Amino acid sequence: MVMGDQSGRRHQSALRIQEPNLAERRPLLPQRITTTTGRQNGNQHHSLDGQVYACGDDHSQLPVYTNIHRIRRDIISVVEDYLSLDQLRDIRINISVVRPLVDKFYAQDDISIVYCLLVNRAQFLNEQSHLNNRQNVNYTRAMLCELIATRILRRCSEDNEGPEGLLVLAHILIAGFEPFQNAPPEIRREVRAQTAWHKTLPALEVAILSEAKIFLSSTSCQKIVDAIYEGRVIYSPSSFLEIIPDRYKQKPISLYDPRKAPLLNQYRLVVPRTRNILEIIQFVILLALYLVFMSERYAGRVTILETCFTVYAFGWVLDQFATILEHGWHVYTQNLWSFLDVTFVCIYWIYLVLRVYGLRSHNEELGQQALDVLAMGAPVLVPRLAFNLLSDNILFLSLRSMMADFSLLTVLGGWCFFGFLLSLVWLGNHQYSWVTISEWMIYIWFGLDGSGIHHSTDFHKYLGPALMVMFAFLGNTLFLTVLVSMLSNTFSTIVSNATAEIQFRHAVLTLEGVKSDAIFAYQPPFNILAVFVLIPLKWFVTPRWFHKIHVASVRLLNLPLLLVIALVERRILPPITSTAGGERPAEGPSVNPSSSHPRRSICRSMRFWNRWRITVHSDIETVFEVPPPDSVLEQIAEDDDLTKHLIRRQFVRGNTVEAATKTPAKESNMAKGTNTAKDTAAAKDTNTNKKQPPGRRDSIAPFPGLRTELQGVLSESDEMSAITARLEALEKSTRRIEFMLAKLTGGLEDNKDDTAINDTESPFDSEDEGEEGAVSQATKA
Repeated sequence: MVMGDQSGRRHQSALRIQEPNLAERRPLLPQRITTTTGRQNGNQHHSLDGQVYACGDDHSQLPVYTNIHRIRRDIISVVEDYLSLDQLRDIRINISVVRPLVDKFYAQDDISIVYCLLVNRAQFLNEQSHLNNRQNVNYTRAMLCELIATRILRRCSEDNEGPEGLLVLAHILIAGFEPFQNAPPEIRREVRAQTAWHKTLPALEVAILSEAKIFLSSTSCQKIVDAIYEGRVIYSPSSFLEIIPDRYKQKPISLYDPRKAPLLNQYRLVVPRTRNILEIIQFVILLALYLVFMSERYAGRVTILETCFTVYAFGWVLDQFATILEHGWHVYTQNLWSFLDVTFVCIYWIYLVLRVYGLRSHNEELGQQALDVLAMGAPVLVPRLAFNLLSDNILFLSLRSMMADFSLLTVLGGWCFFGFLLSLVWLGNHQYSWVTISEWMIYIWFGLDGSGIHHSTDFHKYLGPALMVMFAFLGNTLFLTVLVSMLSNTFSTIVSNATAEIQFRHAVLTLEGVKSDAIFAYQPPFNILAVFVLIPLKWFVTPRWFHKIHVASVRLLNLPLLLVIALVERRILPPITSTAGGERPAEGPSVNPSSSHPRRSICRSMRFWNRWRITVHSDIETVFEVPPPDSVLEQIAEDDDLTKHLIRRQFVRGNTVEAATKTPAKESNMAKGTNTAKDTAAAKDTNTNKKQPPGRRDSIAPFPGLRTELQGVLSESDEMSAITARLEALEKSTRRIEFMLAKLTGGLEDNKDDTAINDTESPFDSEDEGEEGAVSQATKA
């Protein structure tokens, strides 16, 4: 929050509310010139003009591992109580906690800081999820990490404008890092068997994994998301597993100028906006083939329509499978219509297995069963088109979350009501079958029929009706009431934060649309042909020739589509007039030390999946499982001026009281002219012998120096000028009263001392009568 004039200056040892000047609000990646002298001095310059890849090779010198643990130490030392989001946004918390941390991390000129903050947020949320108390201190720490990351990104956006600024923000959000980057060698050796496949993650993907909706809905983040979605920012992402890998040429993080690009650019097929349009067209073709085929299906033979549908659907399913491998299951399931796609994939595979087995065994009944299973895909395919076309509609956003709550509650309710079914079966002595009793219970559950209550006396004269009536009350009344209440709460929560939810889904769609696997350049069903041709070919040709064959085949198969894309983008995308440059930021300062924890061994008795970390994002958790070594702790424990003079001082008890007591005593001694050297030495020895750890103030209590800062803000307002004058007059009156009391309680003094005191300051002669009137009015007020 910017308060005060932007020309105001910030003191190095005191926190100011005024906006810092341009010298202090320097860009995160300043436009500096790399010189030989700078290299000799050891400065790591970051240049955006070079080949910067999303895999993070150009950012390999950044201390990501150290920054992660440094941020964790800072956040844990500051937050000790649970605070809500509104309390974290309070002006007192902002001035005393949030802004000092933002200034500290921003001053490091490290583009990995946002990534490290989001990794810490993911870890705090992971620690919070294992506790029964959903509102604990870890949730507050996670929210604080997100707020700091949001404000750092906003500062970068404000300090870097134009195409260069867009490129800087792109490096912050989509440059790939790994949690163990620049970790000590002993740590890498210890966690070598615990880490996942080598995969760097951008900050944008970590934000989606941790559902940092405040960060993703910020203006600065959405600016980059929109640029990636439209194809103005291009890069080659890292992927967990590729079906057809082609890494011969990597696209660096750069700005795309369609007027300088080749006419047939195969990389434009994986631009998120183009990719989204192509996916809609592919699904429309799939739906049309499905409707035509199912309208005239034959169980006894395979028709041409069935062959076309089966082959095209296989290519579409292969595209979905490659999407899951590209960014992982967690990112894929964040998509709005992912549950519909997964459902149809399962239905299609069941149909395909039954159909092939029935044709091989000449069993027409199995063929009919396969077609019946495929008919269950209509409730999935038809609504899915509406999800594509109306993805920003709040109803569809709410429907996805409500379906998850509804499914969970229905499964729990069915499992609990299974006990009633067992009781009725045993009471009836198998007089009625399980299916018949289940039908009666389902009718009662939904309030359709009361046949179960009518036949309840057949089970038992008294216990049968009691069970049926109890089931009717619990199922039809209690269950439906709880279900409606839960769904209403879910809907109201999403509606109240509709903008953030829409932008979160937009970020998911954008990240998921950026592909690096070569299979996405082939449209279904040509991707099936690419799998069976290019994968064996890769074993016989060099990477250079494999890349040439791949590019030639893509351009040949997509020639009309590439021409249309090139013509459209040359008309709608603005030209790029300049490029960005800069240098790699140097490593920032460290933070305060705390008690080091003993190293603990990693549990070896975990399950196979967790033991070998066969997952995409395991490094985020593994980096916290092994405590950092002493060398890293020493780097983290180095105090810097900001931590020493700002963060720690905000939480030391009694600073205001001590300052208030020491200042009058000092002035009194100066006025009396007494020699207090011995007393000062004795007091210093006493303070040295009695070292007390600094106490922490309450999170929402008034902080030292806050009144002075707020007074400075109020003095800048014309409406508050009168209040400021009254406060100053009241302070002068209070100082006079304190001076008089000190003089009266001090006893008789020499005339020389009285003269010195009167010459120093006279409480009644130093101000005129007009000021005394103002003091009186202020005292009355």
